[in-house]
Amino acid sequence: MIPTNRIPTHPGVILLEEFLEPMNITQIALANHLNIPVQRINEIIKGKQEITPETAWLLAQAFKTTPQFWMNLQTNYDLALNRPKEIKQAIIA
Repeated sequence: MIPTNRIPTHPGVILLEEFLEPMNITQIALANHLNIPVQRINEIIKGKQEITPETAWLLAQAFKTTPQFWMNLQTNYDLALNRPKEIKQAIIA
């Protein structure tokens, strides 16, 4: 469930604080391991780029998670950012 009182944490923050820092892995090392530009990792961490399905697969393989884990983080973040100010009542009762 998406929190209604706050925006969920961006997946880049999760990547940095729950994976890279505890494992003592640099952004450069991760980018080299994934064979992608370091700028891509840096922009994800800074919240300037989203987790794409391709990136989700790469991160899942690197950290022994699932691509769904990464995509769910991104989807929850995106949905919260785009929540309508006014919620309409359902058409079907």
